[in-house]
Amino acid sequence: MAGDHSRSLGKGSAAPGPVPEGVIRLYSMRFCPFAQRTRLVLHAKGISHEIINVNLKNKPDWFFEKNPFGLVPVLETSKGQLIYESPITCEYLDEAFPGKKLMPSEPYERAFQKMVLEHFSKITPIVFKYFVAVKDGQDTTAPKAEIAEKFGKLEEILSKRNTVFYGGDSISMLDYMIWPWFERLEPFQLKESLSHTPKLQHWMEAMKEDPAVKATMTDPQTYRGYLQLYLKNSPEACDYGL
Repeated sequence: MAGDHSRSLGKGSAAPGPVPEGVIRLYSMRFCPFAQRTRLVLHAKGISHEIINVNLKNKPDWFFEKNPFGLVPVLETSKGQLIYESPITCEYLDEAFPGKKLMPSEPYERAFQKMVLEHFSKITPIVFKYFVAVKDGQDTTAPKAEIAEKFGKLEEILSKRNTVFYGGDSISMLDYMIWPWFERLEPFQLKESLSHTPKLQHWMEAMKEDPAVKATMTDPQTYRGYLQLYLKNSPEACDYGL
């Protein structure tokens, strides 16, 4: 069975067979923060799954039949149902499988988590833009200030709520949705952006203790190696370190 650390399938590879009964399949890529969201939820809920890694720098033709956008994550059920887009895959898993519910049951709290996620979605492209600017030796003052300002907003939310996590005193969906980018702050050279956000720092430390976070974490050194190849458009990037 394919797993988190299996080599990726690229152009010319045969399409995987049907998904076995009693298992859900995730098409992923080891270093993708969006796919990590889905992996976090699979682990948090203890869902029996298999992972097929896809080479995003050399995509197989059959993958576009799984997701016309050609992006991970994609879930496939044993009935051949396909679900893609990371927040949608995570919500699907939460609703379709038993165990602890990660989305709050109270309507306002659900709406609140979605609104914060909408704010957070504006940060992710800036983080990557900043990293590319660093690599190219460009001025990084503007993106860095923008990231610090947006982290300040996230700090404010935790302060107002006065809780360790965004949904209260235990981890909920929103925490998993934003975690992958915080895990990558060190390789993205953005650790100091948290210097004025003690609540966020405390949240990060608490998140690192979570079993699902531990199970899906990538060592910063390995991630840096992947990034170097990714920026060179190398088809070897997705399999770095295997």
